[in-house]
Amino acid sequence: MTDIDSLRSDLEDQSPRAILKAALARYDNIAISFSGAEDVVLIEMAHKLTDNLQVFTLDTGRLHPETYEFVDKVRKHYGIDIEVLFPDAGEVQDMVNKKGLFSFYEDGHSECCGIRKVNPLKRKLATVDAWITGQRKDQSPGTRNDVPVVQADTTFSGEGRELVKFNPLANWTSKDVWDYIRMSEAPYNALHEKGFVSIGCQPCTRPVLPGQHEREGRWWWEEATHKECGLHAGNLIGKSG
Repeated sequence: MTDIDSLRSDLEDQSPRAILKAALARYDNIAISFSGAEDVVLIEMAHKLTDNLQVFTLDTGRLHPETYEFVDKVRKHYGIDIEVLFPDAGEVQDMVNKKGLFSFYEDGHSECCGIRKVNPLKRKLATVDAWITGQRKDQSPGTRNDVPVVQADTTFSGEGRELVKFNPLANWTSKDVWDYIRMSEAPYNALHEKGFVSIGCQPCTRPVLPGQHEREGRWWWEEATHKECGLHAGNLIGKSG
């Protein structure tokens, strides 16, 4: 079992590339979670570090057309396979038939995100030893301030099994990410040119105005400090309200 505290101490002040390199060296069965947004920088860095790059993305069935186009563009640009994960059709059909296509506006996004995102992710993470995310501390004032560069994933570990989560971009700001995208000439989602910063499903994401925090464009009808879909539910532990 990995000594998480020791590993975190070793990597805390390292660059994202160094953290990625350490993660890929330590684990053979490790995958990058690609959201179809700024976390493309992880693929830009990682594809130069290994020939055994495992990347997956979640297709909720409700993404923007630009995001679908971007995922395919990234696949072709880097010459990599991207595993696309889908929700269980029966679960989606049951929810929609009972509650309609936009029930999340009335009773919150948890149920829809659980079916379309969390459950497929859970099935995928049961097959790997570690995963890599694009979480950053500056993404959400209420839930991501304390994101470490590496952690035990208590949300998805399962009984008798420790899943390790690496967050190489934890200490980077949005400016750092975009400086890297421009420097490396990495592809990016066309929605970023339309005022979108944080990108999720089409009905639940909108552009932000100058001066607004990026997470204000997500689930804007809900409490501002609890904007997590469940993929990083551990961030909400200990949060009041």
